[in-house]
Amino acid sequence: MDTRPRSDGGRAVRLSRRLPRLFLVTNDDVVEDSAFVERAASALVAGGRDCALQLRAHRATGGRLFQLARQLKAAAESAGATLWLNDRIDVALAAHADGVQLGTRSLKVALARRLLGSSYWIGASVHSPAEAREGLARGADVAVLGNVYATASHPGRPPLGLEALRQAAVSRPIVAIGGITPERVAEVIGRGAWGVAVLSGVWQVLDTAEAVRRYRQALADAVRRPNSD
Repeated sequence: MDTRPRSDGGRAVRLSRRLPRLFLVTNDDVVEDSAFVERAASALVAGGRDCALQLRAHRATGGRLFQLARQLKAAAESAGATLWLNDRIDVALAAHADGVQLGTRSLKVALARRLLGSSYWIGASVHSPAEAREGLARGADVAVLGNVYATASHPGRPPLGLEALRQAAVSRPIVAIGGITPERVAEVIGRGAWGVAVLSGVWQVLDTAEAVRRYRQALADAVRRPNSD
């Protein structure tokens, strides 16, 4: 079962699987690649039950997202992984996705929870420990905190650093995002993160599946170690 120490409207929220530790986040460039579906399917097989594919594409129409989501939902189910949609609750419902990731452009977490009920994962994108606490208090199942390190996807945004991650991780579960390489997985898990979300570390390499396997192994090794603090 999932690991969330929370309730939804007085009723315990119990899902049939554990929250994934590895989130594979896309962007428009990734999704518009002609080989995207094939690459994503191989990534899901490599990630298995420890993996969630987070479909994010701001330029895509609802129809295009739905088409992709239906294909990727089948691939995720076959691999034992999960499929999440960024922002688009309508597409998540139509495609029977497993979760949604909500950012500043999305509906509020509390409203999303009322629409989705207790059977969908809800993630909140946050940029400080205070935002993480608020998102979890309002009904999110996980807060994705970033950017922890400097990252090319947000070149003008200073990194939050590991101390902010440690403070946020008091309100678990927290997933770290932003500049996370396999070599950095151990230190973010050591600061209390439940897992990691990655974009360039998976999609900007030649062998996507091998990159996923490296992250998965790094997570497994880090979880087995005692906390560094």
